[in-house]
Amino acid sequence: MADEMEKSAPAEESLLEKIAEKIHDHDSSSSSDSDNEKMESPMAVKDKIYRLFGREKPVHKVFGGGKPADVLLWRDKKLSAAVLGTATAIWVLFELVEYHLLSLVCHILILALSVLFLWSNAHSFINKSPPQIPEIHLHEEHFLLVASALRNEVNQAFTVLRDIALGRDLKKFLMVVAGLWVISVVGSWCHFLTLIYICFVLLHTVPVLYEKHEDKVDPMAEKAFVELKKQYGVLDEKVLSKIPIGPLKAKLG
Repeated sequence: MADEMEKSAPAEESLLEKIAEKIHDHDSSSSSDSDNEKMESPMAVKDKIYRLFGREKPVHKVFGGGKPADVLLWRDKKLSAAVLGTATAIWVLFELVEYHLLSLVCHILILALSVLFLWSNAHSFINKSPPQIPEIHLHEEHFLLVASALRNEVNQAFTVLRDIALGRDLKKFLMVVAGLWVISVVGSWCHFLTLIYICFVLLHTVPVLYEKHEDKVDPMAEKAFVELKKQYGVLDEKVLSKIPIGPLKAKLG
């Protein structure tokens, strides 16, 4: 009987040891899971970093991700410099030299036709073949695609303007009025071509600078957006909410 008790005691001890090991393994796995959750939480927070204008794609994808995006973000420096240099030359030609577009087009056509005409008639004297001028045909579908895209954009703009005019979105109304006022003020400072050139230069400089320093710009933009939202809330509470537009909305509805 004593021998049986001695044999059962080690068996019970080994069983208790196995149970304790399982409990220890479960505790360690649960602690490791909690540690992993703690490690993952900063990564989840990092993924929710504020981006300017709420974008979720890289800057290159925002601009379409094609050749125009490469030009605007200076992926191809030679091509970007050539495009910006051409725009600068056009601006200098029309604004500083005060050359006219119609005169420029006519002079270019005169020069090109003169060179081709003389080359075609003098090829037998200079022992060179006459220039091969390809036939140019403009396809109808290309114009239809451009017209369709332009029509969609114009219709969408008319829809937004109609909603604003009917008083359905006061915030959008204030934003459009402020934007038009800023454009009118800037337009009084310079000519239309100069304004287009300034916008063109900004498109070739601001995006690439933002892409290089977006980690610094985004937090500052977030603070500015929060402050602007706070100021708009104060304006809405003290002024905009007191404007009687409820009856007008009821009639329109």
